[in-house]
Amino acid sequence: MDISYLWTGWTPVVHTALIATVGYLALVLMVRGTGPRTMAKMTPLDFVIAVTLGSTFGRTITAVDVSLAQALIALALLIALQWLLAAARARSPRVRKALDSPPVLLYYDGEMQHRALHRHRLTEDDVHAAARQSSRGSLADAKAVILQQDGSLGVISADAMGDGSSVMPFVERHAR
Repeated sequence: MDISYLWTGWTPVVHTALIATVGYLALVLMVRGTGPRTMAKMTPLDFVIAVTLGSTFGRTITAVDVSLAQALIALALLIALQWLLAAARARSPRVRKALDSPPVLLYYDGEMQHRALHRHRLTEDDVHAAARQSSRGSLADAKAVILQQDGSLGVISADAMGDGSSVMPFVERHAR
């Protein structure tokens, strides 16, 4: 058995420890510096950046041929791209439309929206599960169930509907 499978000396161990420690601290500071939005419930943009950062960081920790400067630049570049896309998303309706999944009405005023359920690969059982998770025994007192941007299902009761300004744009879009 070749001993290099078990031990290749202190250099790779020190390299991994240095990259992991400095990279982790830098990543924490970079993510902290982008504000709480980065750590909120994930939109598709947030999910992509989280997976990409994790993959990049994991690769840089275990790769002996990646320098500390290269690792930090890669992480900083990904954080900067996320920040730029988030800033563009906040300022431009076109960018927002390209990056965001709009909320989708799944149930409204006693009627399942079957086309929306089918399009988003959901079932009536998923809508009923959302009602149960919001402490409702049925959909009788639910006015609307909406597939949120983060993939969760939100249930709005009839008494909490108010003027419906957060729901009506999706009802009207769905009616077309």
